[in-house]
Amino acid sequence: MSIKKYVPNFITLLNLASGLIALVYAFDTNLQMAFFWVCMGIFFDFWDGFFARIFNAQSKVGLQLDSLADMVTSGVVPGVAMFQLLANIVDLREEYNLTADNFYLGILPYVGFVITLASCYRLAKFNVDTRQTDSFIGLPTPANALLIMSLPVILNHSDGTGFIFEALSNPYVLVAISLLSAFILNAEIPLFSLKVKYFNWETNKIQFVFLILSALLLFFFQYLGIPLIILLYVLLSVVNNITSSRQV
Repeated sequence: MSIKKYVPNFITLLNLASGLIALVYAFDTNLQMAFFWVCMGIFFDFWDGFFARIFNAQSKVGLQLDSLADMVTSGVVPGVAMFQLLANIVDLREEYNLTADNFYLGILPYVGFVITLASCYRLAKFNVDTRQTDSFIGLPTPANALLIMSLPVILNHSDGTGFIFEALSNPYVLVAISLLSAFILNAEIPLFSLKVKYFNWETNKIQFVFLILSALLLFFFQYLGIPLIILLYVLLSVVNNITSSRQV
């Protein structure tokens, strides 16, 4: 019995372990460390598929295991992180009529878990959707997790002033982001695959353009570049869909 066939599943379990560690930090409101461990989980999530292909070790168990691991790392953790963001915006509660005696104070943070519910539904659909073998329909859960987990890191690295800080400190903006996140996870929007199978410009030009622009966004905007990259990914996919339909 070859040990190679177990390597992808072991890497998938490292994804799950990273998600569990991230969850501990998220419950402790250390969202920066939670972000780090989610990134580690997504790193492992990329490599399990890679090794499954090169070792020819794809299996139905591996597919289900991958989704279960993603459910924790890219589904539960972002939901808890958004809950913590909404529950711990202390300074601006009175401004937004969210004082201690207000009914909505106890309800609003739980809106963050709509991200977890939508992620679960998206992962279940992905496992049975034969259209998503070489591309995606709706935002993949790891990309959405990076989007959500980057928000507290951006806040933490801000100087406490400016438009970005004010926006991400507004509970209603965070609720809107949560609802938009849930929608785009399951929207019928075809998104191009990030896998580069052949290193030539003609067949992978959109992937290369995306990678170059992403590197520039990270260089110039640092953590703020992460949500901009996710937005770029969606916009490039929409443009690619429009141009492809015109060529048909």
